[in-house]
This record gives sequence, structure tokens and C-alpha cells, in this order.
Amino acid sequence: MAEKLAPEKRHSFFHGGKKVFEWDQNLDEVNIYIDLPPEVPKKLFFCKIVSQHIEVGIRGNPPYLNHDLAAAVKTDSSFWTLEDGTMHVTLTKREKGHTWSSPILGQGTLDPYSADLEQKRLMLQRFQEENPGFDFSQAQFSGSCPDPKTFMGGIRFD
Repeated sequence: MAEKLAPEKRHSFFHGGKKVFEWDQNLDEVNIYIDLPPEVPKKLFFCKIVSQHIEVGIRGNPPYLNHDLAAAVKTDSSFWTLEDGTMHVTLTKREKGHTWSSPILGQGTLDPYSADLEQKRLMLQRFQEENPGFDFSQAQFSGSCPDPKTFMGGIRFD
């Protein structure tokens, strides 16, 4: 049932009319997807993830991304892979349930409506995780949605 609450589509970040990356999130992770140039050998790509910073690029060139992250991540469980012409970066949130409005600090922030939809989806994911026998995929909120990280004493860690 959790897959019913997965993101319907990725958010896209454009700069200068070109797509820089796409991204999505769940309670635990933020995923960044970067299209790779096809003529570059895969072994030349790199990604460096530190607590609040990411650097992505091609060795021997200036970084493609070199930015602070919107929030802190767990570096020991964050990683990157190359899949079918795409670099997939998985950032494990340090604060489970925290709703990110963008992976990159101050860049491509979601508009208020999209941010509210994202928070509602994460809240339903939290309900689903805490109550696995129920299906929350059709549930709706009337009015504003509480913060999934702090609602009713916060997320339980068993």
C-alpha cells in the first residue's frame, strides 16, 4: 500500500531554460536524478556528499553542482548510482519526516501549493507506516496539513 503514496511525478529544477535535475522525496530520503551526457565515460563522473553539501561533476572539469543542501543528511547511508544514462543520488534525511521544498538550498523551491501537497503526501506516508493494516491512499485533509515530522509528538522510532 505504501507504493500508492509514492510521488506521482518528479519535481524538475530548470536554470537558464535547461533542466538541471529532477527530484522527489519520501519520509526517509530525497532522490535527485541528473541526466548524463552520453559521450562521457561513466568512470569519470563523481558525486561527493557531505552533511549539508553536494558536489557532482565530471573529473577534470568544474563541478556541475556544487551547492549546500536544504537540510542535513546522513552521509553514511546516502549514496549515488549511475543507471541508464542518469545519475541517481539518494540522500538519507537526518530528520525523518522533514518536508524539503528543494534539495538545494535556495534553488528551485516548490511553490506554496506544491509544498503543501508534498507535506500532505508525506503525512499520509507517515500514517501508512504507523498503521500498516490501513490504506490511506484515498485520505484527504481539509485545510492545512500538520508537519509529518512533529505531529502528535513526532515520528516514532522503534
